[in-house]
Amino acid sequence: MGHGPLLERDPESADRRRWPRMRLQIPIFVRGLDAYGEEFLDLTKTTNISAVGACLASPRPLRANQFVSLRIPAPSPSTSGLVPESTEAIAARVIRGQPLGDLHLVGVEFVKPLD
Repeated sequence: MGHGPLLERDPESADRRRWPRMRLQIPIFVRGLDAYGEEFLDLTKTTNISAVGACLASPRPLRANQFVSLRIPAPSPSTSGLVPESTEAIAARVIRGQPLGDLHLVGVEFVKPLD
């Protein structure tokens, strides 16, 4: 009995992404407003990142469609001037969130793709 033809993958399938994800844990500050309208600043980390978004391990739940500001902590200032003293904020919109033990996995989409 022969095998049937190999099935071709649909290029539009859900598991095919335009921007590859990298599994990188990068410390990142998240600033926004909580459910009570109070400003917060949390140190989180990415679980993966791409040019258009990231998944964060956050200590607090974030609402879908909420806008947050992300900033990578700057290294110690360099006397050579080669290392910037701070990084620019990255504007992002929360796409989804899911509790995971004491943390929340939060998917964010960057307002502008990273260069």
